[in-house]
Amino acid sequence: MTAASLAQVLDQAAAERRAVAGLVVLGWEDARAYVEAAEEAGVPVILQAGPGCRRHTPTPILGRMFRMLADAASVPVVCHIDHARTRDECSAALDCGFTSVMIDGSNLPLDENIALTAAVVEEAHAAGISVEGEVGVVGYSHGAASRASDPGEAARFARETGVDALAVSAGNIHLSEAKVTRIDLPVVAAITAVTRVPLVLHGGSGIPWEMRRRLAQECRVAKFNIGTELRMAFGSALRAHLEANPGTYDRIEILAATATTLRAAARDIIAALWRPGQAADEASCAR
Repeated sequence: MTAASLAQVLDQAAAERRAVAGLVVLGWEDARAYVEAAEEAGVPVILQAGPGCRRHTPTPILGRMFRMLADAASVPVVCHIDHARTRDECSAALDCGFTSVMIDGSNLPLDENIALTAAVVEEAHAAGISVEGEVGVVGYSHGAASRASDPGEAARFARETGVDALAVSAGNIHLSEAKVTRIDLPVVAAITAVTRVPLVLHGGSGIPWEMRRRLAQECRVAKFNIGTELRMAFGSALRAHLEANPGTYDRIEILAATATTLRAAARDIIAALWRPGQAADEASCAR
């Protein structure tokens, strides 16, 4: 199966009141494990190369790696650049095989964010590539503070940029190690009511499972970004292997020992999000 665009995957998910996992990739081992997990679950997955990943591995290499995995997969795989801050970063991704980009202008004034995002959308759509944008600010656990998305700003942003997916801030935070995030449902419901695009929540690791399902089924949240949850699974498996095998030193052997745990954790996340949603007339958020 060839690589899929974000719009192809999220439009279906939103229509069926499901959600797709956007899994943060740091290297070959986890990217392969995530695709294998998606194949085992029989559902789509989004491979995401964020700023940290791109600092470690050049974007052209990541693009080829993602596309090789996607084109050989039996399920749709989106090859996604996460948190690009400039148009140049997005343009480079278009040339490297990515099928989706996220342009993050959330730190800019709204007018500038709209202008930047609209320019990226115009270029990306001409190449058949999807675009995710962000309005509001998603903060970090023990770090920068959040600013909740304003529904009026979200409506204007979606209308004037033409994005395929809209990331919003409603209590979700990056790098949360425990599922304690309190989502502001009225904010998400209000944004759902005034927009038509699939919504995205970054910092999905901190959102409890029942809330994830509810947001997908009731509020058109079609993508949850998951990173910390899987990094913790990887770290635990790595430490367990090294403690049990103190004499090991081969990098391939060490990293391969984490594959089973990481694949199982990813499969649980992917499968749980991709569940049949409620009928539209039972949903509590506006369509």
